[in-house]
Amino acid sequence: MLATRASTAKRLARSFATVVDTKASGVKVAAVDNGQPTTAVTVLVKAGSRYQPSPGVAHVLKNFAFKSTAKRSTLGTVRESELYGGVLSASLSREYLALTAEFLRGDEPFFTSLLASILATTKFLPHEYSEYVLPVVRDESIHASQVSSTLAIEAAHGLAFRTGLGAPLLAGAHSHVSLDSVKEYAASAFAPGNVAVVGTGIDSARLADLVDKALAETPIPSSSSPLSTSSSKYFGGSARIDSHSGDSTVFVGFGTTAPSAALSVLVTHLAPPSALKWPSVPPSSTKLTPVYIPYSDAALAGVLVQAPDVKSVTEAAKGVVEKLKKPLTADQLKSAVARTKFDAAASAESREGLALALGKKVFSTADASVESALAALDKVDVASISKTVSELTAATPTYVAIGDVTALPYADEIGL
Repeated sequence: MLATRASTAKRLARSFATVVDTKASGVKVAAVDNGQPTTAVTVLVKAGSRYQPSPGVAHVLKNFAFKSTAKRSTLGTVRESELYGGVLSASLSREYLALTAEFLRGDEPFFTSLLASILATTKFLPHEYSEYVLPVVRDESIHASQVSSTLAIEAAHGLAFRTGLGAPLLAGAHSHVSLDSVKEYAASAFAPGNVAVVGTGIDSARLADLVDKALAETPIPSSSSPLSTSSSKYFGGSARIDSHSGDSTVFVGFGTTAPSAALSVLVTHLAPPSALKWPSVPPSSTKLTPVYIPYSDAALAGVLVQAPDVKSVTEAAKGVVEKLKKPLTADQLKSAVARTKFDAAASAESREGLALALGKKVFSTADASVESALAALDKVDVASISKTVSELTAATPTYVAIGDVTALPYADEIGL
């Protein structure tokens, strides 16, 4: 099965179109067409939380997606999209804001034009800000604050990188984000050099022509103050967050400014996913989740440990650290590489995974194809894993404990 997945990923990688510069708008475009009956177009903007001038601005901007523009009202956008059977969505990461339209093949002109109008002519109306945007921002923030795994990853980013990638992804309970600050951020972010358009189920040349036509009708203004961020630096540290709901949670991890295939394999080795989807025996109440989040100039890696009681979390966290310090056997390396390759190949089969790979290809000069990722994983050996472990353990770890902080272990008590 892995060979089949890898073969599929290679076919996908070979079908990736060369990045195309649109003739008139200056926006880069890339797409891949595998003949599927549906198409998706994503406008990828370098406007993630690492670029925001103050906490919460990027989160609020994300929730202004598909609101009133110069062409149509919010209701008009929804109703017209429904008539085409399309689905609109927006997502936010630490590096990108993604605006996506999914629809039946043949409806590209309408949805490309719609996305262009969102970029160029969103009105940022005060009543929509207070009635539609802020309530959703508040609900998303409250929900995130009640999920211990989300809290742990957020805290880990802050400890690992402090600013930039360490900035909060969502608006906090006490964050005040003014409408003017969102407008200013959008004006800086929605600039031709900061935007890419990626598609699946459509040819690159066809998409480039549609983008040029749409942006000729509603051009994106040039920004007088483009967004910028400093290069990431890794710091590390510990945080303890008192919580009396949900499982006890510990994040054991490290950060680096040099993402690598060896690091992704190491994380898989530390918390290997089960090969059996529905085990015949009751699953353990202790859950280990591998965490490897690569960025353009850094990565956060580690293991999320969750269990109903402190004792189980402590024992599992100690086991993770012991495994980190113990050399891999040849069989363990082979298994970890194979599973990491499988995950990379499987990701390439999803629409979201393809869009992300195409986005990296657009914004980076490096080869971001699935084929190159699989080739890099094939080169991982015991020596490269040992080197990675030495570099990680020589730095300050990133450790987060959430739950009963009077009982949960400190970093040194689990061997860090």
